[in-house]
Amino acid sequence: MLTVSTINVNGVRAAAGKGLLNWLAATTADVVCLQETRAARGQLPELDGWHVAFAGSAVPGRNGVAVLSRNPPEQTGTGFGVAEFADSGRYVEVVLPGVVVGSVYLPKGDAGTSRQAEKERFMAGFLAYLAELRDKAAADSREVLVCGDWNIAHTEADLKAWRANLRHSGFLPEERDWLDRLYAAGFVDVVRALRPGEAGPYTWWSYRGRAYDNDAGWRIDLHVATPGLAEHARAAVVERADGYATRWSDHAPVTVRYET
Repeated sequence: MLTVSTINVNGVRAAAGKGLLNWLAATTADVVCLQETRAARGQLPELDGWHVAFAGSAVPGRNGVAVLSRNPPEQTGTGFGVAEFADSGRYVEVVLPGVVVGSVYLPKGDAGTSRQAEKERFMAGFLAYLAELRDKAAADSREVLVCGDWNIAHTEADLKAWRANLRHSGFLPEERDWLDRLYAAGFVDVVRALRPGEAGPYTWWSYRGRAYDNDAGWRIDLHVATPGLAEHARAAVVERADGYATRWSDHAPVTVRYET
């Protein structure tokens, strides 16, 4: 059995003080993928009982991703071979027995701006990398699982206010088409495969207004796996806090149990 969680912590130091460390102490996950740590490695809180693979950003206070594992990884790597994003703190991976696990934080983008162009360059390079990773892992008899904040809602079922976001980054046709190409390349949206036809389950809610109370969210935190692993997924849950006041991030952990 392999249980994996992914969570955008929205600043690991702030999250640690609000409940992240208690959650980590209680979780049964074997692997936890973190995004948006906004910290240098030396600023990470004490993570007792975990082996930490980390990729920080060259810009202080930005981005940052990590993979926490109960067992030591056989190998770790950062980046995906595109120089522009080499020090961006947006991708880290570990090699574990039978599986490569990556943690990714895609750029947010802003339709019609240079930020969106940057996101599109990231997407192009990352898709090419994932195709290579899939083939390399298969040659080594390993599966691939990439978890994280993908900052794209794939279909109308993946965000509550989809009509209001048709022209906004995160739900643009070209972004959704990119996920189509990713899945056509041999990857599976694990949670959607387990829970077809369901609205959500949403994983991010704005701090503004009553989005959380009304469950007006987006499903952008994904487990994306090669089919050999995806077919062993048995259960998926979004670990929503009991209420707005007990949240320690604007995202919620997405946890999947794989029986390998």
